[in-house]
Amino acid sequence: MLCDFGASNKVNSMRTLLRLKLLMSEVRWTMWQNRSSSNSSIRSLESNTSILKHLISKITATGPISVAEYMREALTNPVAGYYVKNDMLGAGGDFITSPEISQIFGELLGVWCVSEWMAAGKSCTFQLVELGPGRGSLASDILRVFSQLKAVLGETDISVHLVEVSPKLSQFQAECLTGDKTQTCNDDQLAYRSGTTRTGLPIYWYRRIEDVPRGFSVFLAHEFFDALPIHKFQRTEKGWREVMVDIDPESPEKLRFVVSHSPTLASSILIQNDDRRQHVEVCPEGGVIVQKLANRIAEDGGSALVVDYGHDGTKTDTFRGFKGHQLHNVLEAPGMADLTADVDFSYLRKMTGNEVTCLGPVTQRSFLKNMGIDSRLQVLLRNCHDPSARAQLIHSYDMLINPEKMGLRFQFFSVLNRGRLAQYRGMQKNTAPVAGFAELDMQ
Repeated sequence: MLCDFGASNKVNSMRTLLRLKLLMSEVRWTMWQNRSSSNSSIRSLESNTSILKHLISKITATGPISVAEYMREALTNPVAGYYVKNDMLGAGGDFITSPEISQIFGELLGVWCVSEWMAAGKSCTFQLVELGPGRGSLASDILRVFSQLKAVLGETDISVHLVEVSPKLSQFQAECLTGDKTQTCNDDQLAYRSGTTRTGLPIYWYRRIEDVPRGFSVFLAHEFFDALPIHKFQRTEKGWREVMVDIDPESPEKLRFVVSHSPTLASSILIQNDDRRQHVEVCPEGGVIVQKLANRIAEDGGSALVVDYGHDGTKTDTFRGFKGHQLHNVLEAPGMADLTADVDFSYLRKMTGNEVTCLGPVTQRSFLKNMGIDSRLQVLLRNCHDPSARAQLIHSYDMLINPEKMGLRFQFFSVLNRGRLAQYRGMQKNTAPVAGFAELDMQ
């Protein structure tokens, strides 16, 4: 339920009472926190309480916070944030991504990377940059393709660059991609970890995109933008108002959504005047990141491929949580569940500016079929004689392209250097010969 926090006067008195409760609970919290236990459920409750207590203290002191600030604390708080401390991927986590489902997905994206490198003029250097690489499964499949296409890549100077803020996930990535043969970098270096991949390529880890070296790069962002903090806005009789997170006056240890009674800075600058929706979600951080990618692609060459569930400026309320592969109340147990919102590709397109070309979004089903997933499946089936493995290949294929599963839910969006399509100007939108957005042609 959304409430007008400007009209809720009893919140202040409840906050005063809450301050006393927080002070009384501080001693209990300290004693409990110092008590060592190997029980995982207790550790989970401790993290949950830590984030919630922090958020309640902040709201008590300064008032309701934006949904973006709530997401940022719940997901990336340096002490107890979801992405900082959890292994959220795979069957035992909270969600499964396409690279975890089938090797075919990563292999086809590897072919896409090589195809775009070829179409852009076969630069003598080639940086593969992945944002939010998960467990490293996608990069691993792509690097296997690179090894198989050594004759095509020739003497190209290839390096791998991963942008990852989670210490736990970076460990998984290091094990997957290098056999954990990495070393910690000095504080004066931009990368915080480096090593050599199992295929013999140099690999580096960074916390920020800005730290990745300049040069011809293919950027991959698979289920990355959906986890960036969003601002939520509601159309009212008085105009656009921002949806905020506040303390529930009926249950002071819980949170609720409220609607700001006056404009906020975000509602004043982030909403487009021509937007006709009643509810809008905007991800300014995503806009900044895609601008950085666009600037690099315009100046250094290369391309970016964004893969995520999203829409082209049509959806409204998509903010949701996942825990144990089930939908989860976004305001319950912050730090213990994944928080996500559909990517607005129309917003990303606007933010790229005029110095690059954008293609898409197209559905995952269309992209993978254009990339030859049907042919690749048949090759794998011909070489696989184990009945259970064959059944798994078919099941994975169906999961990826079935319209009722991931086939229509996920979208592919690309940012290209303007020179990439110069010879094809005048063609209809999304018909330019770019792998995945048209049928693959590697000559």
